[in-house]
Order: sequence, then structure tokens, then C-alpha cells
Amino acid sequence: MFKYFFSIRKLGFAVVLVLTLMTFFLTARSEATEKEPIKVGVLHSLSGTMSISEVAVKDATLMAIDEINQKGGLLGRKIVPIVEDGASDWPTFAEKAKKLILKDKVAVVFGCWTSASRKAVLPVFEKYDHLLFYPVQYEGLEASKNIIYTGAAPNQQIMPAVSWLLKQGYKRFFLLGSDYVFPRTANLIIKKQLKVEGGVVVGEEYTPLGHTDYSTVISKIKAAKPDVIFNTLNGDSNVAFFKQLKAAGITADDIPVMSVSIAEHELIGIGAENAEGHYAAWNYFMSMKTPENEVFVRNYKARYGQDRVTDDPIEAGYFGVYLWAEAVKKAGTTDVKKVREALRGIKYKAPEGWVKIDPTNNHTWKIVQIGKIRKDGQFDIVWSSGKPIRPEPFPPLVSNKKVIAPGKIVNR
Repeated sequence: MFKYFFSIRKLGFAVVLVLTLMTFFLTARSEATEKEPIKVGVLHSLSGTMSISEVAVKDATLMAIDEINQKGGLLGRKIVPIVEDGASDWPTFAEKAKKLILKDKVAVVFGCWTSASRKAVLPVFEKYDHLLFYPVQYEGLEASKNIIYTGAAPNQQIMPAVSWLLKQGYKRFFLLGSDYVFPRTANLIIKKQLKVEGGVVVGEEYTPLGHTDYSTVISKIKAAKPDVIFNTLNGDSNVAFFKQLKAAGITADDIPVMSVSIAEHELIGIGAENAEGHYAAWNYFMSMKTPENEVFVRNYKARYGQDRVTDDPIEAGYFGVYLWAEAVKKAGTTDVKKVREALRGIKYKAPEGWVKIDPTNNHTWKIVQIGKIRKDGQFDIVWSSGKPIRPEPFPPLVSNKKVIAPGKIVNR
């Protein structure tokens, strides 16, 4: 009987020992896993016609990641960016997005500029229920639970710019854009807005991305005699257009241009002397006087060179990383679904001021501003909303839909 009792005790001790060892190894493995780097994707055009704009956004994204790492990372883990080149080619964007999600297993992706690239990757992010931070103003008419829109919706850039121009007495609009979804949809909104607010379209032209010969377009502009040109060209086509417009003898005093896709960074390629006096509508300008912006500009120049400038998409790419990081800390995990939920209503004091993710549509509350181009390539802010504007991705002028929750759209 005693022999049996001691055998049971030995067996019990062995079981406890095995369980203890298993717990130890599982805990050690879990801790090791928690300390593994957090991989994030950075997907921008580093080559091709859109690289003039997107390389700098990539740089700002990497700067934000590095700043967070210098402060200890996230959840005690280092953030490791995996950078991919969309090459100004929409199928390539979709291919790279899939690679980042499935092969690299990133926690989030920061990237895209054009609406064409965003439309190309959207089905990928929705299929795999992943998360993209999109840093550029766009045409609206979209709201996905898989995208966080840190750029402006139409009511935070395009529409206020049109209203401001009309109030300045500019009634006759010539619409010029690149031939893809953003300019065409933006101009649809503008035409409907002008009809309501008392303006008229006297010309409308589209050119392919990368187009460089604007002689015919400029001849049409001269013939139409507009009060203002509303410019939705993207990429390096802007360099050719502004240089040729000035060479044709048309200055801002003759026919001002309002742009929504060129900012301080693009003006380096265009040459401020070719665009002085023209206008742009954005949510952020490098010339803004906030403590956060002073630090942001100083750090960006220290990292990339004193000749570098910041601009709206650069700033949106930068603070998008911080919004995601705040959500990760709030959720206590990098799990996409939990982070997405934590992002609802989250706020961050960006260089432009307080920004907030709207809990109903994944877009960002942002201040709206109009700037006039100076000879030094900076902007004088000539109008500001004064406070952040709630994003409305489905303007009533062009849509009978509204967003009631991320990913859920109903008729108005």
C-alpha cells in the first residue's frame, strides 16, 4: 500500500514538473513574441510621375516611426517599416499591398496618393480585413472601415475653395485636371456647386498623368476668358503647366489658378517664380505658427536637409502614424480589428492643430485654409475656417447617401 502511495506521489510530482516546464516555456515564448518587432508597410510611388509628390510623404512617415522608436517603440516593441514602391502604377499598388499583408504580415499600411491607387488597393484591404492610412485629400464618395482618411474630404478643401473664389468675384471657372477618378469626380462636385452658388464653367479639359505639352490647353483657356482656373492636375504635369502658362504671358493677376494637389514640395519642381500669386487650398501650410509645427519643420529639415520643405500630405502622412500609435496603445495590441475600434474618435495634436478621427466615417476633422503662393515658395494664409471642420465624404450636392458607421452606408 505504501509502495502504491509513493508511486502516486512520484507521478504527481512528475505531472507538476511537466506542467511547470510547459508554463515556463509557453510564457517565455509569449514574451519573446511580444518583444518581436512590429512590422508596418509604407507604400508610395518612389518612381514614375507621382514620385515628385510621394517620396516626401514616405520620408515623413519614416520620420514619425523613428521618433516613436526613439521613445521606446510601441508596447515595448520596435516598429520596423517595410517600404514598397507603387511605381505610379495602380496594379503594382494592389500587388504590393497584397504582399505587405500576406507575406510580410504587417500590422498596418501607410500609403497611396492618387485616388486611382487607393481604388486599386481598396479591394485588397477589404478582402483581408486589413488597415490602410491614406494621407491625401480626395474626391469623397467613399467610406471604408478598412481605410483611415487623414487627408481632406470634399467639404474640407474643394468646396470651401470654390465658395471662397465666388466670394472674391471669380464667377467664370475653367476646370483643368489629370484624366482619372479624382479630378473628374472633383469637377463633378464643382459643377454642381457652381450651379447652386452662382458660377459657371467656361471650359473643362483633362490630360493624362505625366502629360507635358499644355500649349493647346492654354490656347483654349485664352479663348474661354475665365476668371479663374481650378486645377486638379497631379504629379509632374504641374511643372509643365505652370511654366508654360507663365511663358504664354498669363500671370496670377490675369487669371489666378486655384490648385488642390500642389503644395510647398511641388513648388520646388515648378519654381515659385512660375506660380507666384496663385492659390492653393489645404489643411496645413508649412508657414503655420504653432509650437508643434515649429518642432515638426525643424526635425524634418534636420533629418532630410535644410532645403527640404513640409506640406499638407507630408504632414498628414506624419500624424497618421501617431494616430495609429495612439490607437495601438489604447487597444493594448496591434490586432487590426481592435486597433480599428480604438481609432474611433481618437485625437492627436498635429502640426496643423488638433485632429480627430470621426467615429462614424473614418475621416479626419481638419481645419480648412487657403494660401497664396509667395516668391520664396511658401504660402501666405489668406483665409481659414478657424476651427476643425467635420468631414463629410458624401456631399449632399452629389450624393443621396450618408455614413452611419464605418463600412455602413444608407440612403439619406
